[in-house]
Amino acid sequence: MSAASGTRRERFANKRLLLAAAVAALLLIAAIIAALAIGRFPISPGDIAAIVWAKFTGGAHGLPATAETVLFQIRGPRVIAALMVGAALAAAGAAYQNLFRNPLVSPDILGVSSGAALGATLGIFLSLDLWWIQGFAFAFGLGAVAAVYFIGQAVRGHDPILVLILAGVVIGALLGSVLALLKYLADPYNQLPAITFWLLGSLAATNPADIATTFVPVLLGLVPLWLLRWRMNLMALGDEEAKALGINVTRLRLAVIAAATLMTAAVVSISGIVGWIGLLVPHFARLLAGPNFARLLPVSVLLGAAFLLLVDTLARTVSRIEVPLGVLTAFIGTPFFIWLLATARRSWQ
Repeated sequence: MSAASGTRRERFANKRLLLAAAVAALLLIAAIIAALAIGRFPISPGDIAAIVWAKFTGGAHGLPATAETVLFQIRGPRVIAALMVGAALAAAGAAYQNLFRNPLVSPDILGVSSGAALGATLGIFLSLDLWWIQGFAFAFGLGAVAAVYFIGQAVRGHDPILVLILAGVVIGALLGSVLALLKYLADPYNQLPAITFWLLGSLAATNPADIATTFVPVLLGLVPLWLLRWRMNLMALGDEEAKALGINVTRLRLAVIAAATLMTAAVVSISGIVGWIGLLVPHFARLLAGPNFARLLPVSVLLGAAFLLLVDTLARTVSRIEVPLGVLTAFIGTPFFIWLLATARRSWQ
């Protein structure tokens, strides 16, 4: 009886995964088509297909050269960047939530976003080139998590997960105060607007070089999470149970934090601070695919990519001026977060 019941549960889980993956994939395809087609220079889906086909076959598409320029040099890189940023933040959020067994945890819980924001602000304050600004954001994001983890290792006699979360709050507050000081000292006519615009989040200045330099860290973060997917399921049982099953909890937690932080710091360095994705998307993915991390991770990646691409398309088309991504994600995330607070305890019991 139990074997038959287990087989039925496995079949149900597989069907649930296929349905969730299909929904996420269709949403992603629709988001890509909409992002490429909609804008001040609209391009129909048929024209997009003709331009892409002509590009890769060497033929002629019979459309204005402007359409090809808009598609491959303006919208194309931005679409790829949105997909990469959304996927990375959602994957990092899913990893953090599973690791800390809490659906209200997001990638900035360990100070990653605060560190990256401080690094980029320092680069702008020093009037450095864009490459250095991104490098500072990346380095400070990793440094913030290193500081949090060091505090967590140094403080003994308490719940290690609680210590890490509290250390992340403290480090984030400290970095935020330094960031506020830099904004106070910045040139109000040149540096301060650039700092403020970056902190609000945007993909308007994304170029192929940014995508190339960010792709490798994102891939290096995703691969370990996928390889550790079965051990991540054991972490959901609690530290003591995981240790009893042969899991090195400290080493696994360090590896997951490092991988998720690497992805977050890398994408934040090109997009600025884009909140809520790491909190909202993994929860929706869990509702669709279930708590199994092997199923949750790919669905989170697909949904995260689609969600940020839709938000970015809305940001550049909803008004005559581009709306910062952080503003739109906050408008969407706030009511959902209130609902999440009310239902999270029941859905995770």
